[in-house]
Amino acid sequence: MPEDDAARPAAEPDAVAARAAAEEQSAFSHPPVDPDITAAYGDHPDQVIDFYAPRGGEESAPFVVVLHGGAWRAAYDRRHITPFADFLARRGFAVANVEYRRGGGGSGEGDDGSVAGRWPDTFDDVAAALDALPGLVREALPQADARRTVITGHSAGGQLALWAAARHLLPTDAPWRTERPAPLRGVVALAPIADFAVAEKLDVCAGAALQLLGGEEQFGGRQPYADPALLLPTGIATTLVQGRTDVVVPQAVAEAYADAAAKAGEVVGLTLLEDVGHFPLIDPAADACAVVAEEIAQLGW
Repeated sequence: MPEDDAARPAAEPDAVAARAAAEEQSAFSHPPVDPDITAAYGDHPDQVIDFYAPRGGEESAPFVVVLHGGAWRAAYDRRHITPFADFLARRGFAVANVEYRRGGGGSGEGDDGSVAGRWPDTFDDVAAALDALPGLVREALPQADARRTVITGHSAGGQLALWAAARHLLPTDAPWRTERPAPLRGVVALAPIADFAVAEKLDVCAGAALQLLGGEEQFGGRQPYADPALLLPTGIATTLVQGRTDVVVPQAVAEAYADAAAKAGEVVGLTLLEDVGHFPLIDPAADACAVVAEEIAQLGW
């Protein structure tokens, strides 16, 4: 069990901020890694998926679907997570790195990319990408074993990964609802924005979840269609990986999701990493990234 937080000495704010900045700089210091092939799942320029073949030449490999983070804002696209996708490919996984529409993009408010998400476009895209993947991966990565699919996502992408695994639990009028659970081995959500109520209370990413759902007037009505903490139990093996010193998406958000799952009768794994913040989880230079790969392997292999 994790030690009592009350017994842990509080770090100096300046030291915490400096450490978080250094972790972010390290994660973003890697040059983007070009995919082996890119395929479109729609007509919009953001409706594309990058595929990475397993680097060991495996004839059959577990298939990992990656959903990037960035608070659902336009400034952060899939390129920043390509080193992580390549890291997984070098570990023997077949990888799909999914792009989707985010805030801004010529729709009026938020054209500068400062507003999080586009309703319903962000969810339209993730649903469409997941639905198209079985056909696309057969052509792009014949090495991928779709029977061993794990979906992972970081931060806002972690929310989307959890949501994608829970589409069969969406309200009956949701256009993204499926009749049965997705054929997944599991979900590994990395510092996910997994509970919108707690995220808003903590002002995670400057109110990103509130913006994603269209503001205060829309938040309550749309929350059942988007908030992973309200879409339980999924019946799909799920693990959350969370840094204990994460100041971007604090540990309390992941814990709230795990608690909600327990109340719904589902056990969700919660791996807490000491002295780890937000970005080492997707930084190939960080030990935490190897932990993430192992969590994925536990489900995929």
